[in-house]
Amino acid sequence: MSGGVDSSVAAARLLSQGFDVVGVTLHLWDYPDDGSVKSRCCAPEDIHDARRVADALGFPHYAFDRRELFQREVIDPFVDGYLAGETPSPCVRCNRGVKIKELLQLADRLDASRVATGHYARLVPREGRTELHRGRDAGKDQSYFLHMLPESTLARLCFPLGDSDKGEVRAEALRLDLPGAQKGESQELCFVPTGRYDTFVGERANERLRPGPIVDESGKVVGQHAGVHRFTVGQRRNLGVALGKPSYVVSIDADAGRIELGPVEKLMATGAELAEVSLASDVTLPLDCEVQVRYRGTPLRARVVKAAGGARVLFEKPVQAVVPGQFAVLYAGDRVLGGGLIRRAEQETSRAEPPGVSP
Repeated sequence: MSGGVDSSVAAARLLSQGFDVVGVTLHLWDYPDDGSVKSRCCAPEDIHDARRVADALGFPHYAFDRRELFQREVIDPFVDGYLAGETPSPCVRCNRGVKIKELLQLADRLDASRVATGHYARLVPREGRTELHRGRDAGKDQSYFLHMLPESTLARLCFPLGDSDKGEVRAEALRLDLPGAQKGESQELCFVPTGRYDTFVGERANERLRPGPIVDESGKVVGQHAGVHRFTVGQRRNLGVALGKPSYVVSIDADAGRIELGPVEKLMATGAELAEVSLASDVTLPLDCEVQVRYRGTPLRARVVKAAGGARVLFEKPVQAVVPGQFAVLYAGDRVLGGGLIRRAEQETSRAEPPGVSP
């Protein structure tokens, strides 16, 4: 429980269905005391808000300190990723290595058979398996962040909000007069509420910042920068230089500290190399499916094939800004088939193996 609207309504719904509910909040991060952060996640203030909800609804609530685990599994890889020229997706790592994992272990300690969260995703039983599907609210769907969960884990989870949209959930919280029903919703990472990732990483880089040149597509130096962590592939604004034409970050060489700018055409990828690949138990490669290369990205038709160290995605049509550090998640309609970490975008004009995507 975060003390927010979603987890509070999820708990209220389970109570109304006759379940015995125990609230759990993980203390993952601390925020400044100057009042500058109005919307939080998993901080001491959230523990207070979640406990108020539990008291109002009449069930026990416990808080557990997991700040060291969060630092190790989420913060450190986030900082390392940006310093390596990648654009990390920390919410995937948080759900996999912290939240879901810890909640299942705590459920065993508390003698709870299931773990419920406020995620907007659906679980569909089929032929003895549990499938992960998109939430009904396309604007809030969070299945992307859960793609790596094995079926043994999915079978113990419960997503009471999966068939609802955010407006319905907010209205229900108000109708039930739940504490925090008016609580705002952050659009940024919980641990970087200001959105200034460059500042956050810079403060934790420990002298690893690598300034260097900014070059155009011909290799000409057109400027200097203070660190590769300030850039992401596909970035167009705040480049620190003006070339007199639309320019994007098309590559980042972290070892050399080199940022290359170029036209949008140089961002078009025909494929991607994936690592840390996970697939549903009934899914095998090669596979024709839809692939989503970023949260809230458009699903793209592609073929996914086996490759050394993971898998390879071959897009039916060139795709803009396939970014290392993000995850490519595989879908068949609303169903999540699996996914993997994008290690490299392929930009060859020709390939030995065509996509062969079936109509």
